[in-house]
Amino acid sequence: MLSENSKLYDITIIGGGPAGLFASFYAGLREMKTKIIEADNRLGGKVHVYPQKMVWDVGGQTPLTGRELINQSIEQGLSFSPTVVLEQVVTTIEKKNDGTFLVMTTKGVIHHTKTVVIATGSGGIIKPMKLEVPKATKFEEENLYYEVFDVNDFRGKSLLISGGSPTSIDWGNDLAPIAKDITLVYRGDDLKGLEATKTKLINNGVKILFNTQIHELIGINKINEVVLYNNKNQEIFNVKVDAVLVNHGYHKNNPLLNSKPLGLELTEHLYINGNSAGHTTIPGIYGAGDCVLYDGKLQLIAGAYQDAANAVNSAKLYIEPDAHKVAQVSSHNNILDEKNKKYLYR
Repeated sequence: MLSENSKLYDITIIGGGPAGLFASFYAGLREMKTKIIEADNRLGGKVHVYPQKMVWDVGGQTPLTGRELINQSIEQGLSFSPTVVLEQVVTTIEKKNDGTFLVMTTKGVIHHTKTVVIATGSGGIIKPMKLEVPKATKFEEENLYYEVFDVNDFRGKSLLISGGSPTSIDWGNDLAPIAKDITLVYRGDDLKGLEATKTKLINNGVKILFNTQIHELIGINKINEVVLYNNKNQEIFNVKVDAVLVNHGYHKNNPLLNSKPLGLELTEHLYINGNSAGHTTIPGIYGAGDCVLYDGKLQLIAGAYQDAANAVNSAKLYIEPDAHKVAQVSSHNNILDEKNKKYLYR
């Protein structure tokens, strides 16, 4: 087993979504040696599920896309140059006799830290369910999509959407104004969404085929035709497409909370039993964001920012009981003087 025991961090943040990234920034304000461990190969967290959607409820921000929010969150979260570890899944945490923690990952790496902030989100690791037909993987680099990164990828195109979830309906409604035409196929006999959004889908001219699923993808370098199968009348037929967008649900897994490290107290649905100061039932381990529940919890990204700051402040006091309870506000914090010049005088 590999080890990083020689590198002791003040705080290790598990999860690189909005809560984890803001915790990283705030830990920098508190002059803490910080590490972020993210299971995915990129930072940003669950916002990657809806990069094309408009986010209106972040304080002080005009509406921005999920993608813009990700980019800005990453820029802010890396302000103080934390160590970032990607593609490592944390499985458990152990406490040493000296009160520090060992954070274990599936890659056999041990991360040594004085405190831990768990910010894994409500679903933990979220991966889209892949389309299970021959050659699907081949086309993922071309015109088979599982996410809408940029609505302009579908401008003027004949698009096939596979799936009957609210997300599929949203995609249809969001892309209808710019796509050439859209066909939505679903293996069931009714879509899983609000009546208003389903009616909007029809009014937007989206063609809906029930009891229908993708049987085969046809093309050399790109998909140019899809073979569809009607599971009710056993009919097989083809449609020409420029792009295919799939939402068949998501695999969700949170190995860390499943392991209940150090006897961490969780709710029935694997949320951390915490409080508004970020405390968990284990001193030195704190929680922030959607993975935590407590009275008065705000299930918004804005709430995740408060959780993150509170968790970092609690971690700082755990390490240094005589430290200030909170960081000095950023507008008057001397630690930001050099960084401010980049924005003031650019």
